[in-house]
Amino acid sequence: MANLTDATSLQQFEELLKNNSKSLTVVHFHAPWAPQCSQMNEVMAELAKEHKHTMFVKVGGPLPLTAILEIISPITFMLNLCKLWKIDRLDGAHAPELTNKVQRLGSGGGGAARAGDVPKEDLNERLKRLINAAPCMLFMKGSPQEPRCGFSRQTVQILKDHNVQYSSFDILSDEEVRQGIKTYSNWPTYPQVYVNGELIGGLDIVKELVESGELENTFPKSVSLENRLKSLISKSPVMLFMKGNKEAAKCGFSRQILEIMNSTGVEYGTFDILGDEEVRQGLKTYSNWPTYPQLYVKGELIGGLDIVKELKENGELASVLKGEN
Repeated sequence: MANLTDATSLQQFEELLKNNSKSLTVVHFHAPWAPQCSQMNEVMAELAKEHKHTMFVKVGGPLPLTAILEIISPITFMLNLCKLWKIDRLDGAHAPELTNKVQRLGSGGGGAARAGDVPKEDLNERLKRLINAAPCMLFMKGSPQEPRCGFSRQTVQILKDHNVQYSSFDILSDEEVRQGIKTYSNWPTYPQVYVNGELIGGLDIVKELVESGELENTFPKSVSLENRLKSLISKSPVMLFMKGNKEAAKCGFSRQILEIMNSTGVEYGTFDILGDEEVRQGLKTYSNWPTYPQLYVKGELIGGLDIVKELKENGELASVLKGEN
């Protein structure tokens, strides 16, 4: 994808900025081992498909430029960098807010981006989209890492204490949303919490839910690692956990198993364990199999490269992949 690039050195990063003709540049400083960073990279990929006139750059690793830009979070986005000049910044894994900023700052054409540019979209439709951006959405002042009012801080702490999975939107970053959502939901204050697109209320309501014991059944829970692994393993009838992906294996063993899998003609999914350290380490323990790649069929571990080679030599691989053995 031409407008989505990995920068692996300071020189490459500077060249990208120097030669960039896009109207807006979004740079993600991330930690390759962090699951949240991997998820935000997926968000970047989707945004890159929609915003062809925006350059998206991923920077993973301790490059000197991170110190220059005073990056304090492993999940930091700088928007419209040009000769180390920025017009906006976002810290943390907040997909809705990043999407909003890209839409606001991107001009959609070849000219320079302006902070005041807002896509022509019906406000109510925009608010509805933001409210439904995640199963649980918190509209607050600031971010979960840096709340900017006491009510927001208390709400974040309650959600954290009760292991609630949520996304957030900083209403201080967008006056249109800040004022519009008050009317849209007929709720005049912040923070505001939504579940499955429906308004739950503010801090007082959240406190009442805690006291009545109803909060547990109202909000979505964070997914445990075990459940997450089960979900990933079952994502496709045939799942290959490897270093890299189908297009680019990142180790010899993964490359060899891809060649074997492709020769069978069987459809299969892949997961890059290099992009998620939690999965990489957790899957070893979960399956009691210490190395990669790992192949699963219908949720059951088949084994690694050596096992797959043996199955191919014995003529059993095709039937195993079809779940017949």
